[in-house]
Amino acid sequence: MKRRELGRTGQEVSEICLGTMTWGQQNTEAEGHEQMDYAVSMDINFFDTAEMYAVPPKPETQGSTERIIGSWFKDRGNRDKIILATKASGRAPFTWLRESGANTEQTKEQLNEAVNASLKRLQTDYIDLYQLHWPDRPMGNFGGTPGGGYTHHGDEINKIGDVLEALDGIVKSGKVRWIGLSNESAWGTMKFLHHAEASGLPRVASIQNAYNLLNRTFEVGLAEVAFREQVGLLAYSPLAQGFLTGKYQKGALPKGSRKQLFDRLQRYEGAGVEATIDQYLTIAKKWNLDPSQMANQFATTRPFVTSNIIGATTMEQLKLAVTSTEVSMNEELVKELDAVHHAQPSPCP
Repeated sequence: MKRRELGRTGQEVSEICLGTMTWGQQNTEAEGHEQMDYAVSMDINFFDTAEMYAVPPKPETQGSTERIIGSWFKDRGNRDKIILATKASGRAPFTWLRESGANTEQTKEQLNEAVNASLKRLQTDYIDLYQLHWPDRPMGNFGGTPGGGYTHHGDEINKIGDVLEALDGIVKSGKVRWIGLSNESAWGTMKFLHHAEASGLPRVASIQNAYNLLNRTFEVGLAEVAFREQVGLLAYSPLAQGFLTGKYQKGALPKGSRKQLFDRLQRYEGAGVEATIDQYLTIAKKWNLDPSQMANQFATTRPFVTSNIIGATTMEQLKLAVTSTEVSMNEELVKELDAVHHAQPSPCP
């Protein structure tokens, strides 16, 4: 398993990061422990979670994923072997996340409450990478803006400089080593970097955004930031929430799948998407590749990616995802994938 530097921290993380968002809802504690054991055996040293997991978010399962990771740390006694990333929620009506029952937002008070609660659930006294799960200002995240464009909703309430100052206090307390962004724009990323440089505040080390064959919007604007500022991508949803495996083609609805269980994933059901997926499946068949491994390795091998966040509900899926690093992403294969993209760029932003 190759290692890559996380931003400018000097810390190397595995090119595959273990995603955990199904633990505590689709997966049991024992299954989460099994996945972590396997990941470590495959030389993965990077885990990602969030205070609101498991997903879909709801009061009954909030924090369950962090608790499963925490019990694994306690049982295995190997906290120092793992680079642990978690996230604080942005502005949302998730009133069950805060003791006051308030909507979530990234104020100093709420960020301190959030990090303390995560530390308790994770049974650790520090978090390696603390990420802002989504911006505190109004934005069309998670496929919510048609065409992936920006729609202005007015001024943000919690200014980026204030949010960064709150994170500075958390870093100085020793509870967090580094900070990162998630579901952020090029403008937002650069504003965080500007405030850090101008005021001696913590510098963001990474940005965790969706990136896959159906959504390559990171390549427009943010890829340059990743290269020039060393704020690499932690790519999530590399399989487009399972659509790139082909399992949902022609209206299929596999029992136990996320779409069947929760009726979500509409982000990947737009006009022309099924035909585009068919083209990727055809390429995988031509090259005698498992389509999920091809899609994962495409994300992993992009030069602006620090780590590819994979996730699974079964061990079979997990092993396919982890061993995708063995796929040869040669120049001719990439050209064929690019040709499909250029014919219909990022149909699922």
